[in-house]
Amino acid sequence: MSTTETNTKAAEPVKEVKPNSGSFVQENQKSLMFIIGAVIVLVAIYFAYQKLYLAPREAKAADQMHVAQDAWDKKDWDKAIKGDGSYPGFEKILADYSNTKAANLAYYYLGMAYLNKGEYKKAIDNLNGYRADDQMVASEALGGIGDAYVELKDYDKAVTNFKKAADKANNKFLSPFYLKKLGLVYEAQKNNSDALDAYKRIKSDYPESTEASTIDEYIARVQAKM
Repeated sequence: MSTTETNTKAAEPVKEVKPNSGSFVQENQKSLMFIIGAVIVLVAIYFAYQKLYLAPREAKAADQMHVAQDAWDKKDWDKAIKGDGSYPGFEKILADYSNTKAANLAYYYLGMAYLNKGEYKKAIDNLNGYRADDQMVASEALGGIGDAYVELKDYDKAVTNFKKAADKANNKFLSPFYLKKLGLVYEAQKNNSDALDAYKRIKSDYPESTEASTIDEYIARVQAKM
C-alpha cells in the first residue's frame, strides 16, 4: 500500500452515530414501566390515606371536640384543656388525632387557654404549634405569643411577635390593636422612637380604628419623653 493510499484512507470522515430515541425506550422499557408503576402506586396510597384514614379521623375529631370548644367559649379553661370525662379536652384531641385539622386548631385553643391560666411557657409552645389556616386566627396566635412573652418580661420576643401579628392581620381591627401593644412594649424598653413610629402608624394607616380615637394621647406622651 502506497503512502498516498494510506493518507487518503486516514482522511475519510468518521460517520456520526446519533442515538435513536425509539431504541432507548425499547432498551429501557422495563425500567420505565417500573417507575410509572411506582408512581401509580404512590398516588393510590395517597388517595387511600386521605379517604380511608385521614377523613374518618377528621370527622371523629370534630365530633369529639365540641364539648372542649363550648368550655373554651365559657372560659372554663381546665375543662377545655382536660375534658369532662365523657368527652376529651384539647390536650387529648391533640394527642389522639395528630395530623388532622382539628389537632392543628387544638394548638390554638390550648395555647390561649394556657395564656389565660397564666401558664405562659405552655401557651407559647402550643401557639407556636398552630399552622396558619385562617389569617385572623394566625394573627391572634402570634399576638397571644407576644402577650405571653410580655408576661415573661422577654420584651424582644414580644416585639417580634406583635410585629408579625399586625402584619399578618392586615386589617383595621387587629392590626392597630397589635401595633398599640407593640408601642407599649417599646415604651417599656424605653425605646421611645420606635414606640412613636408604632403609634403614628395607627394614626396614618388605621384612622377609623378604635385605637386611633385615643392614639394622640400616646403620641404626646412619648414625644414628651424624647
